[in-house]
Formats: sequence, C-alpha cells, structure tokens
Amino acid sequence: LCHKTKGNRTIQRNHELIRLKAKAKALLLSEQGIAHRKRRCWEVEAVFGNIKQNMGFKRFMLRGLDKVETEIGLVAMAHNLKKVGLRA
Repeated sequence: LCHKTKGNRTIQRNHELIRLKAKAKALLLSEQGIAHRKRRCWEVEAVFGNIKQNMGFKRFMLRGLDKVETEIGLVAMAHNLKKVGLRA
C-alpha cells in the first residue's frame, strides 16, 4: 500500500547496521552459534527459573531504571551467594 504525501520523502538505509545484522545472523547460524544457543536453554534459563520459583522473585518492587538495576543486582548477588554456599 502506497501513501502519497504532499512533500518529498527520503528513505535512508544504514549500511553499517545491515552489515552487522548479517554478520550476527551468520554467527548464529554457524555450528558454534547453534551449540551456544543449545547450551543457553539449560544454563541461563535455569537461573531465571530458580530465581522465580525457589527465591520467589516474581516482580520488581521498585520503579525506575536505577532502582530496578539495583534490585536485580541484589537478586543476582543472592543467587550467586546461594550457589557458593551449596558448594562449601
């Protein structure tokens, strides 16, 4: 669907962004990228599941980016300390 405008319209393409997206896609589709994506399922997602289910962290209590960053940092520290405590 084309829409006519009263003025002239210009379309700009960011060639650097297009190049970087293609490079990222190639890396993700490589054998090493596929292996990394498979490992992410049980490495990273398990951490979030543990934080939600076992530590009871379902939503942020504070508002604002700075406060949320502090809150998630404290949750991550608690998770890491729990892991260290289990190894000791």
